[in-house]
Amino acid sequence: MDYIFSLLLGLIQGLTEFLPISSSGHLQILNHFFDFLNENEDNFMLIVILHFATCLSTIVIFKKKIKYLFLNAIKFKINNSHTFLYYIFLSMIPAVIVGFFLDHIIDILFSGNIFLIGLMLIFNSVILLIADNYKEGEKNLNSIRAILIGISQAVGIIPGISRSGITISTSILLGIKRDEASTFSFLMVIPLIIGSVFKSFIDQETFNFNLDFSILLLGFIVSFVTGIIACKWMLYLVENFKLKFFSFYCVIVGIIALSFG
Repeated sequence: MDYIFSLLLGLIQGLTEFLPISSSGHLQILNHFFDFLNENEDNFMLIVILHFATCLSTIVIFKKKIKYLFLNAIKFKINNSHTFLYYIFLSMIPAVIVGFFLDHIIDILFSGNIFLIGLMLIFNSVILLIADNYKEGEKNLNSIRAILIGISQAVGIIPGISRSGITISTSILLGIKRDEASTFSFLMVIPLIIGSVFKSFIDQETFNFNLDFSILLLGFIVSFVTGIIACKWMLYLVENFKLKFFSFYCVIVGIIALSFG
């Protein structure tokens, strides 16, 4: 593992985690050509650090919202914050079930089948295009909508399907206001990322603590900064009906993946 590798992965993770183009799909396609995701302790530690960095960038962007939710959640009287956090809890259930009970299937999906990834990228582009042309909704979150968005998040585990893209698109198609759709999509993933990081450490039997700290720090900083930029950009794109540009991009990358797959 070197500085260029850390810089490249940091950029990919920071940008594609929030933009609706599938971070896992891009990593799998690049790995098909360059084989840089070989499973060793160095790469494992870096990938965990990068995911944690994008989680922190989400917290920074929504710090006011998170502070508001926390301060109101500790009050004894039931309020909107309790309801919102309850919806986040509901949205997590499908992904948690998939993560714990279908991990063998997830391993198969991440086996490097870029033909499948190409198909999923094209599917992702269709969802983005439909959602981008859907009229602005006025509905609020409720339990059923939260679960449906959670199911879409579980589907977003498949490489080639963007988690942010499909959850925001599902919210829009359910009639939820665009700003609320994007906010809920980004906040609902924070506990899942934190949980997946802890699960990764628990599943890992050995650790290499002799890694070059500067390499990990470089990846962390790059992923954190690009994550903030990408998150702000995504919020603007959703509210201004501009997801179609990423839809076209996904079609192009999907066709490339299909041709090589």
